[in-house]
Amino acid sequence: QIFNQHNAEAPNLEPVFHRMAPMEPTLDHDLSWFLLPSYWAKMVVALISFLCFANSYDGDFVFDDSEAIINNKDLRAETPLGDLWYHDFWGSKLSSNTSHKSYRPLTVLTFRINYLFAGGFYPVGFHVINIILHCTISVLMVDVFSILLGGLQFSNKGRRLNLAPKSSLLAALLFAVHPVHTECVAGIVGRADLLCALFFLLSFLGYCKAFRENKEGHTFSVFWVLVSVVLGAIAMLCKEQGITILGLNAVFDALVINKINLLELIRKLLYKDKALENAGLLRKGLLFRITLLMCGGASILYIRWRIMGTGPPAFTEVDNPASFADSLFVRAINYNYYYSLNAWLLLCPWWLCFDWSMGCIPLIKSVSDWRIIALAALWFCLIGLICQALCSEDSHKRRILTLGLGFLIIPFLPASNLFFRVGFVVAERVIYLPSIGYCILFTYGFSLLSKQAKKKKILAVAVLGILLINVMRCALRSSQWRSEEQLFRSALSVCPLNAKVHYNVGKNLADKGNQSAAIKYYREAVRLNPKYVHAMNNLGNILKERNELHEAEELLSLAVQIQPDFAAAWMNLGIVQNSLRRFEEAEQSYWTAIKHRKKYPDCYYNLGRLYADLNRHIDALNAWRNATVLKPEHSLAWNNMIILLDNTGNLAQAEAVGREALELIPNDHSLMFSLANVLGKSQKYKESEALFLKAIKANPNAASYHGNLAVLYHRWGNLDLAKKHYEVSLKLDPMAPGTKENYNLLRRKLEQLQKKG
Repeated sequence: QIFNQHNAEAPNLEPVFHRMAPMEPTLDHDLSWFLLPSYWAKMVVALISFLCFANSYDGDFVFDDSEAIINNKDLRAETPLGDLWYHDFWGSKLSSNTSHKSYRPLTVLTFRINYLFAGGFYPVGFHVINIILHCTISVLMVDVFSILLGGLQFSNKGRRLNLAPKSSLLAALLFAVHPVHTECVAGIVGRADLLCALFFLLSFLGYCKAFRENKEGHTFSVFWVLVSVVLGAIAMLCKEQGITILGLNAVFDALVINKINLLELIRKLLYKDKALENAGLLRKGLLFRITLLMCGGASILYIRWRIMGTGPPAFTEVDNPASFADSLFVRAINYNYYYSLNAWLLLCPWWLCFDWSMGCIPLIKSVSDWRIIALAALWFCLIGLICQALCSEDSHKRRILTLGLGFLIIPFLPASNLFFRVGFVVAERVIYLPSIGYCILFTYGFSLLSKQAKKKKILAVAVLGILLINVMRCALRSSQWRSEEQLFRSALSVCPLNAKVHYNVGKNLADKGNQSAAIKYYREAVRLNPKYVHAMNNLGNILKERNELHEAEELLSLAVQIQPDFAAAWMNLGIVQNSLRRFEEAEQSYWTAIKHRKKYPDCYYNLGRLYADLNRHIDALNAWRNATVLKPEHSLAWNNMIILLDNTGNLAQAEAVGREALELIPNDHSLMFSLANVLGKSQKYKESEALFLKAIKANPNAASYHGNLAVLYHRWGNLDLAKKHYEVSLKLDPMAPGTKENYNLLRRKLEQLQKKG
């Protein structure tokens, strides 16, 4: 059946192939909104989405960026590309018991390309790619919403027609400026969600292309259905949610292509109606296409399962406390409460937080908790929308509401705790895709209000106001994601009960040298979560540095008691026990740390220091050698080996170790200094002088470097240069041990020489 239809994008009329029910009224008919040509609409959406997040382009690496990017060995050239397919998002082996099983090799590959082109860990390039991706996705949303809100129709030239230009523009703008997207765009690890969304949308658009009339007159193209499956697989290799597009494609096929009335279909299935074929299941190839989608999805999941292994992800109670509740009732109530919070973030994205775990949302344990109201409100709205989507006599309304609910709910299912435990309570990043459904429902609601409103311009101004507020909120939130200090402090007012927020604020302060303020936040983190071993470990470290050894020992002992395999806490406990001169206990703590973490160079280094204090020189050298084997750039271990061999008179061995170390770390001035001392004692003055001068060039303000070079010149007989460097050393550090005495000796010698002269 061929008929003519006005197209808002083109001035001419074209014959159009019918791909839906006979002409339905579109949302644009009553919508009081701007009508722009397609390319202008896309330009506007791209520009506004760019303005929302442009100020994040020069932000730092923050929060999870450290683990996923800076500490991820998969980004470095020395890691074979093939390893990416067997490692999780954080660079750990998928077969490891500690892996979170987040399998996103294509996302990690883009990080690696960023690192390669930038020549290192420079965050600007990473941020720019994220902003470009969000702008691209927002532009694609214009086409996606034109199909979801206006239907799928093609001209006889195969050109898809936009039957809802105004509503698709509004929905795309709502998506582009939603503040809940800030975590995905301004946080670099949000690249996973962005890439997933990109291929998710391409898969949907590819599936739509399958229904364009071809030259042979076939009603659909198997090729484009298969392309859609492949793009869905790529989306899943960027992030797990990507697989849900296959289910949404099936829903779209049933509702839009086959015009199935779900309620009518359910009735026929229940009553075993023989006229079931009339529902369109067989007539238009729906079952065949759904079979292709199901087979493709099952194959993708099977391959992923084989690579990932059978073990479930390893999460702790603090990550997702509701999932560890013994009572099924408590789990169900809290899961539903989490759903209501996600819905609220879509409706009112004002209170945003980088982390919602660790007490931020206390568990609901009884029906008397007032928060039950949120669950009731959520299900009241959902049931109302579902009833309208199923029972309305208006087929246009049924289609839009069902598609809106489908895009809202189906992409959220992997994060719902229904199929497997997830490692978070609420995560803003996981509602990037579900926000598509929210935008559909919002736009449809706005069209209904426009239809009833007498003063439509006031309504349009109100929606413009919402968009403007969201743009400003995006800009503000993006600025908070620019640095860890701003990000962590912004969370204090949103989640004051979140121990992790206080921990991160404390860690940030400690990194900046503000130990007194850091102690305050670490103590609050431990108060809020008495089992927070990482906070105990960091607090114990600071107290150790402040020589508050007994409290540090109590905290670290408690940490290893709560988590016996916490290697870092065992090592730090050993350092404290060493400082308290309880050497046997310290040695035992170090070996326990190494037992739980086989490759632990810092622990071997500290064990070597313990053995050196006990004059167990061979054991000390062996421990430091182990540290350098595990970490060849461990400068402190190399230095201690050189110094110990020097002090024990093994100058030849000390020289050999020093040269070996400098080959591995050629620009380390402390190693140059240590080896120069050894060469000076071996009377290799020229080579020693060269190393001293090189070390001084790298670190000109080190008093000991000038002082020891002066001693070398003093021994060598170059007294004028010795005098010069003694004076520089004393100027940098008037209290430098031994330097003043050596300088006085030199002056007396020079005076004697003058008298003789």
